[in-house]
Amino acid sequence: MKILVQSFSMLRQMAASVACVAAICLTCPLPNMAQGTQADYARADYIKEQVKDKILYAPDRFQWMEKEPRFWYLTQTPRGKEYMLVDAVKHSRQPAFDQAKLAAALTTATSKKVDPYALPFLNITYTDGGNAIEFTSGDIVWRYEPATAKLTEKSKVPVSQVAARYWGDGQDDMSSRPIKSPDGKWSAYIKNYNVYVQSADKKEEYPLSFDGSEGEYYAAYIAWSPDSKKLAVNRVRPNKPHLVYLIESSPADQFQPKLHTRNYLKPGDALPQKQPVLFDVVSRKQFTIDPSLIANQYSLSNPVWRKDSRGFTVEYNQRGHQVFKVIEVSGNGSPKELIGEQSKTFFEYSGKKFRYDVEDGKEIIWMSERDGWNHLYLYDGTTGKVKNQVTNGEWVVRNVVKVDEKNRTIFFAASGREAGQDPYLVQYFRVGFDGKGLVALTPENGNHLASFSDDYTYLVDSWSRIDQPAVTVLKSAVDGKVIMELEKSDIRGLLATGWKMPEVFTSKGRDGKTDIWGMIIRPANFDPGKTYPVIEYIYAGPQSAFVPKSFATDSRGDLHQLVELGFIVVQIDGMGTSNRSKAFHDVCYQNLKDGGFPDRILWMKAAAKKYPYMDLSRVGIFGNSAGGQNSAGALLFHPDFYKVAVSSSGCHDNRMDKMWWNELWMGYPIGPQYEASSNVTNAHKLKGQLLLILGELDDNVDPSSSMQLMNALIKSNKHYDFLMVPGMGHSMGGDYGEHKRRDFFVKHLIGVDPPEWPGQERISQK
Repeated sequence: MKILVQSFSMLRQMAASVACVAAICLTCPLPNMAQGTQADYARADYIKEQVKDKILYAPDRFQWMEKEPRFWYLTQTPRGKEYMLVDAVKHSRQPAFDQAKLAAALTTATSKKVDPYALPFLNITYTDGGNAIEFTSGDIVWRYEPATAKLTEKSKVPVSQVAARYWGDGQDDMSSRPIKSPDGKWSAYIKNYNVYVQSADKKEEYPLSFDGSEGEYYAAYIAWSPDSKKLAVNRVRPNKPHLVYLIESSPADQFQPKLHTRNYLKPGDALPQKQPVLFDVVSRKQFTIDPSLIANQYSLSNPVWRKDSRGFTVEYNQRGHQVFKVIEVSGNGSPKELIGEQSKTFFEYSGKKFRYDVEDGKEIIWMSERDGWNHLYLYDGTTGKVKNQVTNGEWVVRNVVKVDEKNRTIFFAASGREAGQDPYLVQYFRVGFDGKGLVALTPENGNHLASFSDDYTYLVDSWSRIDQPAVTVLKSAVDGKVIMELEKSDIRGLLATGWKMPEVFTSKGRDGKTDIWGMIIRPANFDPGKTYPVIEYIYAGPQSAFVPKSFATDSRGDLHQLVELGFIVVQIDGMGTSNRSKAFHDVCYQNLKDGGFPDRILWMKAAAKKYPYMDLSRVGIFGNSAGGQNSAGALLFHPDFYKVAVSSSGCHDNRMDKMWWNELWMGYPIGPQYEASSNVTNAHKLKGQLLLILGELDDNVDPSSSMQLMNALIKSNKHYDFLMVPGMGHSMGGDYGEHKRRDFFVKHLIGVDPPEWPGQERISQK
C-alpha cells in the first residue's frame, strides 16, 4: 500500500510538472521542441480541460413563452450559467429570476448544496402568466415563484416503463388495440388478422374483411374518416427478419457472456409490401387500389384522411429511391397521383422531403431537387399540377420552419444564397407562396440559429462562424431589422489557454470550377518554421455535410487536442456530400468508394502550396462509421497520398450495412457496384499503416463487417493493427481508443515511440 501511495504521489507531481510545461508551451512556444512528446500529450489534455466554459455570452438555448412576446435564454458568464428574460415589446432584458434565492431554496428542500450559477437543470417553463417557473431536477418537478421565492415540489418524474425501441425494429402491425371512431359510436380493431368494428354499447360486432391471414394480415394502424363513415387500413404481406448476433463478452451482471440479437435489414433483403384498403362501414363494402401503382415498395405510408372525408393520401417510395409519389385515394377507392418525383440517381427522401397540405389539400407545398437545386414548389392539390416554383436559384433550401396559411407566407432556412459567403452557412428567409417578396431575415456572414416567437413577429438570431465568435440579437421577423442586441461572445479566456482558432480554406475541386470548403487546425505552439504531418478527419456520408460552421471549442474527433501532438488537422467536404447542388451530391451514387477523395487531395495540395509547413509526404486519416469505411478506403484506393489510417466502426462492405442508408446511395437491385466499392474485396490493395477499432456491441454497423475486412487482409498477408473494445457499441473507441489513435499517428507519422501511459509507469515503479 505504501508503494502505491508513493506511486500515486509521484504521478500527481508528474502531472503538475507536465501541466506547468504545457502552460509554458502555450504562452512561450518552443520551436526546437520535438513532436509527439510527453509535453505534447500533456498540452493536449490541458487544452481539453481548460477550454471548458471559456466561451462567454454565447447562448444557444432560447425558449419563447406561449403566445407571449417574451423568451428566456441561458448563457455562460464569468460567474457561471445565467438565465435571462427578454421582453420583445418593451425591449427589456433582465435576469429571469434571482438565482441565489432559488439555489438557497433548493438547497433547503434537498439538503444538498446548490451553486446559484451551476443550477442542476437547464430547461425552465413559465406558468401562471409568467409568475412562476417549473423545472426538473433529479426525479422531481419543482415549481418556483420568483416574487415570493417559494419553492414547492409539484410531482415526481414518472419512470418510463417503455423500453427504448431499436432503430432497426419496424412498427408493430399486429396490435389489437381498438380505435374509436370520431363520433364515438364505433371501435375498429384487428381480430384474426382481419378488420372488425364494434358498437360502443358492444351489442353489435362484425368483420369488414375476410381475406386476412398470418401471411397477409391487416395492419393495426386503422384510420377513421373524420365523418366516421369509412376506414382506411393497409393490408400487409410481411417480410422475414434479418437477425444480427452480438456477443457481450464481459457483462456487468454476470460472469458468462451474453448473446444479443437485432433485427437488421441489409441491402437486398425482402421488405413488407402494403396494400391500402378502404372500407365503407355502413355498406360494408371494400375497395382496393391497383397494386401496380405501388409495386416494389421500399415504403408505403399509413393512410391520412382529408378533414372533409373526401379521401385519404399515402406516400409511396419505390425500392431504389428513384420514384416517389403522393397518391390521393377518393371515398370510392379511386387513386390519383398528386405528386410524382423521378430521378436517374436518387430522390433524397430521408433528408430533403417536405410536404405541407394547405387548406386540407387545396394546395400543396413540396420540396424537390428537380431543377438541380433543393427548392420549394406550390402545387394545385386538386389537379396535381405545379402552380409555381416558390424558391429558385443556385442555392438550397435546408428546411421549412413555418407555413403561414393565413398570410400565405413560408419561413425557411437555406444556404448558399448570399454572394461571397460560405455556401454551407445556414440563414433564414421569408417568402410568399407565389415566390414573391423574398426577405433575407439573417443575411449576416455567419451560420445562424433562429428561434421565432409563436406569432412569427420576432426572432432571436444567434450567428457565428468557426473563425467568428457568436453574436445574438433580437430581430423583426417581418423585415429582419435588429430590434436589440442581446449578447456578444467573449473568447479572451479561451484564447489565453493557447487554443488556436481554425482557418476556413477553399480550393477548386476535380472539375476545376467548384469550390471545395474545409478547415485547417494548428497546434498552440505552432511554428511556421517547422514541418507538420497532416491528418484528415473524414466523414463522407452523403446524408449531409460535416465540416463545422459555427464557433465552438472543438468538433467531433477531439481535433483541437490531436494537433497538439505535432500535427496539422484538416476537415473537408468533398463532392458526393449534401447541401450543395444535385450534381455535386450525385457523385456518390453507386460509388461510395469515391468519398470525395479527388477533391480532398486537391484541396490539401492547394493548402500545402500556400503553407509549405504542411508535409504531404506524411498524411494520415481517420474516421468513424461511414468515415471508418472512408479512412480504410484511403489506403486501398489512394495509397500514394495517404500513408496512415485509423478506422473505427467501419462499414467496409455496403452489403453488410443497414438497408435504408446503403440502398439510397448505392442503388437497388444489388449489383457489381457494391463489390467495386467494397474495402473487403479490395483489401489486397492495402499499403501503409492501418489500425481498426471496433466495439463488440456495435448495433449500428454489423461488427462482422470489420471482421470480414480483417479476414481478407489476413488472406492477402497484409499487416494491420486491431483494437476490440469489450462492451462498447458504435463509437470511436472511447478514451482508450482515442489514446491508441493518437499513439498510432505519433509512431507512424512523426516516427517516434509514443510516451508510456501512466498505468505503465505505475507498474514499472512497483
